[in-house]
Amino acid sequence: MTPAADGAPDGRTTDTGPAAQLDAGPDAGPDAGLDAGPDAGTEAGRRRLARPERLRALFAPRSVALVGASESSGWSRLVVASLRTGGLPGRVVPVNPRHSSVFGLPAVPSLRALDEPVDLAFCQVATERVESVMEEAAEAGVRHLVVLASGYGESGTDGRRRERALLGKAVGLDLTLLGPNTLGYLNPHAGAAPFGLPITEPPRPGGVAVVLQSGALASAVLDFSARHGIGLSLLSSMGNEAVVTATDVVAHLLEDDHTRAIAMFLETVRDPDRFVELARRALRAGKPVVALKVGRSDAGRASALAHTGAVAGDDAVVDAVFRAAGVVRVRSLEELLATADLLAQGLPLDRPRMGVVSASGGACDIIADRAHDEGVEVPEPAPATRERLTELLPPFAVARNPLDVTGFVLARPAVGGRGLAEQCLEAMLDDPSIDFVFNSLSLPSREPADPAALHGRLAAIAEITAGSGKPVVHYTTTCADLAPYARDALDKHGLRVMPGIELGMAAVGHALRWGRARRRLLRRENAPVEGLPAAAPVGSPPARTGPWSEAAARELAAAHGVPLVPATLATTREEARAAAEALGYPVALKVCSASITHKSDIGGVALMVGGPEEAESAFDRVHSAGAAHADDVEGVLVTPMRRGGVELFAGVKVDPLFGPVLAVGLGGVFVEVLGDVSLRPLPVSAADVEEMLGELRGARLLEGVRGGVPVDLGAVARAVCALSRAALSLGPSLRAFEVNPWWVHGSQVEALDALVVTGPPEGDGPEDA
Repeated sequence: MTPAADGAPDGRTTDTGPAAQLDAGPDAGPDAGLDAGPDAGTEAGRRRLARPERLRALFAPRSVALVGASESSGWSRLVVASLRTGGLPGRVVPVNPRHSSVFGLPAVPSLRALDEPVDLAFCQVATERVESVMEEAAEAGVRHLVVLASGYGESGTDGRRRERALLGKAVGLDLTLLGPNTLGYLNPHAGAAPFGLPITEPPRPGGVAVVLQSGALASAVLDFSARHGIGLSLLSSMGNEAVVTATDVVAHLLEDDHTRAIAMFLETVRDPDRFVELARRALRAGKPVVALKVGRSDAGRASALAHTGAVAGDDAVVDAVFRAAGVVRVRSLEELLATADLLAQGLPLDRPRMGVVSASGGACDIIADRAHDEGVEVPEPAPATRERLTELLPPFAVARNPLDVTGFVLARPAVGGRGLAEQCLEAMLDDPSIDFVFNSLSLPSREPADPAALHGRLAAIAEITAGSGKPVVHYTTTCADLAPYARDALDKHGLRVMPGIELGMAAVGHALRWGRARRRLLRRENAPVEGLPAAAPVGSPPARTGPWSEAAARELAAAHGVPLVPATLATTREEARAAAEALGYPVALKVCSASITHKSDIGGVALMVGGPEEAESAFDRVHSAGAAHADDVEGVLVTPMRRGGVELFAGVKVDPLFGPVLAVGLGGVFVEVLGDVSLRPLPVSAADVEEMLGELRGARLLEGVRGGVPVDLGAVARAVCALSRAALSLGPSLRAFEVNPWWVHGSQVEALDALVVTGPPEGDGPEDA
């Protein structure tokens, strides 16, 4: 929801955020320079204003001034109501030059008239008055502002200019500013709710912080959180992020004692290098970051001349970067909140063997299927556990995992406060083959006539869980809302319940993968990355731009230790014949031209050439095909044919946000047909590459199936690391560098074809490619 410029809700839902605000596109005209970002001095000032200590004060005010408050304004009514519902510990001061009282509160004509500074000014004046309010705030000693007004970067060139001026003024006046175009935030622990949407009850304090690059979604987040008892440490609508960015808020939340998990709705990632660094810090500290990143596209923006751009599209790169940084990526708002809630509980979900207790056979089947999807093991109970369960269960029930305790759970009276379900839960937790339990928990939709039975059951579950030391993830069968009475009952006994099987199992899978990512990071904390430069060019940037000839690509690859198939560049049919005889038949001949990247498409390749006359004839044919399509043919490359073995692919593309990214997969014609690739942001180690190879769906082909020779993964990893070094040596000129295919036979690894694409360093003008 975009705040209207006149200070009243207009009902529109545009959800413009940082993805739109400073991106005019290639046809923006002479003002497109506004998209380049602030100069270094302004950016340093912005960072100073958004330091964690400044944000602690921004998000925990004790007093708030409402600038532009009016009883005729819908925004004013909403913000005052939210502040009252949230329980602000100090005063609320309306600022209105025409009224001495607004909403029954004493008003002042301007911020300058305050008898003492307030902690926060919520600015809801029209866009053209915002800067004058900033000046008043600075004079009055107010250092923190929330700016509601729209009409900035989301509205075009003039708006981007206004937003740039807003940032400059904030830096000059030493004002930390959230927005513009923001609805504000809620901090339940501080009782602060300067927020432009209605809240009907005080938000539940808890450990989940929510950072939204969308204002209108805040209502849905609050509603879902309230209905499912999810406690919040902060909910912030980021707006246009002129001063305070989502990444800045992550840095603040890493130092916030109340926050145990960070949930983010992202349209884009500002300052991706810093975001990744903070995500790794969060992983190291055990504070999970969960993200719903939208704005997928099918293809990356790297050169379409390379296969890598097709198999490493923008969204696939986001997946890879997030995974490497330990960010949990989800696909829906519900999954975002449920996963963050589970991770905020801090359960030690670090082993995959799950026990299941349910009162429904159908639910057991659903859970078993979802466990398979998430890579969660569901082992059979140990013999002693089966005997114990058999004694507890009715004769028609089967003691297995997942365990259906059947409807008999309703008929058997509790023994010592523990019913059949609780006794079965205890038996499952005692099983040495079970690491954690996914436990069904039914709750009443209204207060029962005899609440003692419910509280006795919940107390027993809490006691069993505490005594076991193993994690228990409770779930309801469907994503039904929790009644207020049920939420209060759970709180009383310190229990949480996941909203339905689907969201519960998705969250369990995410939690297990997050735990593995954290262990991997901690193991490698002190392990050196094998000799990869920090993306700095070696020597001067290359003179050429666009695609290179294969001969030039081979020279660069060889200089960095990439193993290459032997090759000779022939310029005459006689040279081709001599090269073929020296290399040994059969041979392959390929036209060598920077303008021809897909040689086979134009008849520029001859394979399995078996003799001298055939070599001369193949040279004539291949050279003529190249000359018919390009005027820069350097000759024909002659190489020995390689048979048997496995063909692989490895390539580097430059993502517009995250920089160089490595793709590894099955090679040859299958790279785009199958799309079986694994991605990592550079730099990578040999261990990373081996891990990538193991992630391929076709990984079994590398094991030597049906009598084939197993691939030496270490040799492949070393070769791919050499390719990565060569790619990074090009620095900002790099666009794409790939080998397709690699020929691998046991420990023999050779690059059979190489492609390099470069462009001018960013800011030097349009690419020549």
